[in-house]
Amino acid sequence: MLWQAISAARDLGRLQEIAVVLIRYGFGDVVQRIGMAGALEKAGKVLHWGSGEESVRMRTPERLRRVLEDLGPTFVKLGQVLATRVDVFGPEWLEEFSRLQEKAPPVEWDELRAQLTEDLGRPPEEVFTEVDDEPLAAASLAQVHRARLADGRQVVLKVRRPGIRPTIEADLRLLRRLADIVESEAPEMRQYRPSEIVKQFSRSLSRELDFAAECRNAERINAQLNPDSGIVVPEVFWEYSGERLNVQRLIEGIAGSDIDGVEAAGLDRHRIARRGTHAILSMILDHGFFHADPHPGNVKFLPEERIALLDFGMVGRLSQTRRHEVADLLHGLIDRDPDRVVRILLVWSRDTDTDTDQLEEDIVDFIEQYHGVPLEHLDMSAMIGDMTRVLRRHHLILPADLVLMLKAFITLEGMGRSLDPEFDMASEAAPVIRGVLKRHYSPSRVAERLQKNLMDTLRVVGALPEDLSRLLRMARRGRVEVHIDINSLREVAARLDKAASRLTLGIVTAALIIGSAITLNVQYDPNDTGLPLLGTIGFAGAAIGGIWLLISIWKSGRDD
Repeated sequence: MLWQAISAARDLGRLQEIAVVLIRYGFGDVVQRIGMAGALEKAGKVLHWGSGEESVRMRTPERLRRVLEDLGPTFVKLGQVLATRVDVFGPEWLEEFSRLQEKAPPVEWDELRAQLTEDLGRPPEEVFTEVDDEPLAAASLAQVHRARLADGRQVVLKVRRPGIRPTIEADLRLLRRLADIVESEAPEMRQYRPSEIVKQFSRSLSRELDFAAECRNAERINAQLNPDSGIVVPEVFWEYSGERLNVQRLIEGIAGSDIDGVEAAGLDRHRIARRGTHAILSMILDHGFFHADPHPGNVKFLPEERIALLDFGMVGRLSQTRRHEVADLLHGLIDRDPDRVVRILLVWSRDTDTDTDQLEEDIVDFIEQYHGVPLEHLDMSAMIGDMTRVLRRHHLILPADLVLMLKAFITLEGMGRSLDPEFDMASEAAPVIRGVLKRHYSPSRVAERLQKNLMDTLRVVGALPEDLSRLLRMARRGRVEVHIDINSLREVAARLDKAASRLTLGIVTAALIIGSAITLNVQYDPNDTGLPLLGTIGFAGAAIGGIWLLISIWKSGRDD
């Protein structure tokens, strides 16, 4: 019943695959609760229920990670997005999600060459003097090949997998429906905001599918970097690039995960860590546009302690308003002002219904724990971990842009410590944070905000007479409607509707019994079988109605 919305026959096969994988890892009760089993049975699909023996000894986070791996690229990407939700999931979940790796077999060169010919307008051999048909890397969305331009420069061709978009769109359709059903049928899961997470994931994946957008991201970040930053962004060759093809200059260096290689090359590991941290923090707090996935796989180390950033498919954006809010939050923490911190957290979580008094107590405890500790001596990961525990305790969900910012902070510190065990993220962040606070509360910025607020107020006051006049005109025409939506009444209305249905069925059943009894007691011609048959049918109908009524009452009692 719950899956009747899934009308497209092409999705039912994928739905069955999802159900089978869930059952395999011990989530059969989830399949039943959200109605997937009933939908598949109605569609003629057969589910082979098992006990999920292979997953008995697995923890729930590990079982879910295995489910995502088995379901393929779209769901692996979803798990990687979940790994950024430090405000929703605890450390054990985040650890499992972070283990998700994209494993995809390479596409045959002939199939890839046909798509390249479409995008380039001629065969790739006529555009590039050399093209290596063996991939440098193969991921769920793209495949990377080495090539050489006519002028001798080496480039990489990042090619989107042929036919990947329809597959991803089908998975996203199912995920959206699944999220809606989980929210309606599993109240305990609503705190995880599945619909919101799927919406964020859909936007992120759509952007990653557009390689032209990735090229624009790379150029924008390159433009905002200081020339002396030591950060290198690959050059984009726009004459060949588009939605399905990204052609960039090949950068050869030491892989971000090869710490021994950095040591062997004689590079200063501490300087590399500081340089990378300052660059990303400047992107976040000064420009509000940053590389949101600076993990070792997206980094190469070059001579003179330079750093090359790769893969700009996932970027974060912080508006000026959001950066002001971050500055206000930091100011509240420094000044021991829990009211300000609570206000900003509630704004970020869109005023979620929570116990504000208890939240303020937890914030006071958090502030006291870190108050008086110089920024240079703060353990940034521990502090972010404590803050996210407060958020989870009160079911406060952060906006996606702030989640990416927190994730970037945590990834940066982890990478910095892998380069230099003595690396202190907080001490490196301190001057940048102080600079943000100083600029935020500078006289010019304060005057600018006051002027904006004054203009907004004057605009509202100026529009007030016209708005009141329009409201009065609508009232005179009887076109003013007041809608009151009380969530708690929905359940009451549903129960009343169910009770009325049962009462009606009970009355009909009683009427059938009485009518049938009267019919059977009427004097009739022995040769006339109509009246006895009618009475028998009436009693049968009454029996069926009574049995249905008893089953409904019994099921309702179990649900309660």
